[in-house]
Amino acid sequence: MTLKKRLLVLNTTIILGLGSAFSIPGVNAESINKLENQKNQIQQERSNLQATLADTDMELATVLKEIAELNNKISKVEKAIEDNNKLIAETQSKIASSKSEIDQLKAEMAIIQERIDKRSAILKQRAQAFQESGGTVAYLDVLIGASSFSDFVDRVGAVTTFVQADKQLLEEQEQDKKVFEEKKAAVEEELAGLNSMMTELKGMQASMEEQKQQNSSLIQQLKDKEDSIADKKAKLQKEDIEHASMIAQIEQSIAAQTAPAVQSASPASPGKASAAKQTSAGQKSKESSSSATKPPVNGSSAISIVTTAGNKYIGNSVYVFGGGRNAYDIANGRFDCSGFVHWAFSQAGISVGASTDSLKFAGRQVSTSQMRAGDLVFFDTYKRDGHVGIYLGGGKFIGSQSSTGVAVANMSSGYWKTNFNGRVVRVIE
Repeated sequence: MTLKKRLLVLNTTIILGLGSAFSIPGVNAESINKLENQKNQIQQERSNLQATLADTDMELATVLKEIAELNNKISKVEKAIEDNNKLIAETQSKIASSKSEIDQLKAEMAIIQERIDKRSAILKQRAQAFQESGGTVAYLDVLIGASSFSDFVDRVGAVTTFVQADKQLLEEQEQDKKVFEEKKAAVEEELAGLNSMMTELKGMQASMEEQKQQNSSLIQQLKDKEDSIADKKAKLQKEDIEHASMIAQIEQSIAAQTAPAVQSASPASPGKASAAKQTSAGQKSKESSSSATKPPVNGSSAISIVTTAGNKYIGNSVYVFGGGRNAYDIANGRFDCSGFVHWAFSQAGISVGASTDSLKFAGRQVSTSQMRAGDLVFFDTYKRDGHVGIYLGGGKFIGSQSSTGVAVANMSSGYWKTNFNGRVVRVIE
C-alpha cells in the first residue's frame, strides 16, 4: 500500500475513531487498538528506513573519502610530474651541452690530425735529406757507412739530433692522442648516462600521465555514484518525514480519545531519560577510550621491519626520480626505487646506498634459489640493474615503480619476470 493510500485510510480511521468516541465505548477501544497497531507498524517501517538512511550515510561518507584520497593522490602525481618536467629540462640542457662538447672535440681532433700530418711531413723530409746525402732512413746503416772516424762522429751527432727530435715529435703525438681519447671517452660516458636518464624520465612521465587520467576517470565515476546516493538519501528522508507525520496523526487521535487516561498517567520524566542517555553515552565513551589506549605491539626482526615499512605508502605514494632522500619526499610518499629501498632499510637501523649501483654492493650475492624475504632483487629496465626492490617471498617484491609508486609486484610472471636479471643481494644475514 502506498503512503498516500495509507494516509487516506489513516485519516478515515481517525475520523471514525473520533466519531465513535462519543457513542459506543467498545468501538472506541477497538479503534484505539487499530490505531496502536498501525502506529507500531509505521514505527517499524520508519526504523527500517532510518537504518537504511544510516547505511546510506556511511556509503556516502566512504565515497567522499575515496574522492578526497584520489584528489590527494592526483595532487601528488601532478607535483611529481612538475618535478620530473624540471629534471627532463635540466637533462636536455646537459645533453645539449655534452653534444656541444663532443662537437668541440671533433674540431680539436681535426687540429690534432693536422699536427700529426705536419710531423709526418717533417719525418719524410728528414728521410729524403738522408737519401740525398747518400744515407738511408735506417740510423744504424748511416753510422756503419761512415768513411772515417770523424765522419762517424759527425754522423753520430746528426743521428742523435734526429732521434731526439723524432722522439719528441712522437711523444707529442701520443700525448695529443691520449688526451683526446680520455676526454672523448669521459664525455661519451656522460652523454650515454644522460640519454639513459632521459629515456627513463620520459617513460616514467608517460606512466604518470596515464595514472593521472585513470584517477580522474575514477573520480568522475565516484562523483556519479555520490549523486546517485544523494538522490537515494533524499527519497529516504522524504519517506521518513511522511512516516513521522503519520505517527504524529495517530498519536493525536489516540490522545484525543484517551485524554483522561493520559492525564492520570505518569510517564517517565524527559529529563531522566536524557540523563540515562547521557550516562549510557558516557559509559560507551569510557569503554571506547579504554579500548583506544591499548599498548602498542613491540619487537620485530630487521627483516620484518624492512619488508613491511612501506605498507603505509601502498596506494598513497608516487614515483619521483631522485625522490625519498629528504624529509619532504618521505612525508609525502615521493620515492624512486633506490630511494625507497634506502629508506626502508633505515627503518631497521641499517644504512645502505641510495642508488642502484651502490645497492648492488650493499651485501653479498646469493643465487636465486637461495633468495629469501629482505633480499634485494634487480631488474634490467632502461639500463642494466636499472630497477631494484625488496623481495617478500612467494615470487613477490615491494618497491617504488614508476607507474604505481610504492606497490607489491609479481616477479613470477609478466614484465618483472622478463626483466629480472637474476641479481640477488643479501644485506641482512
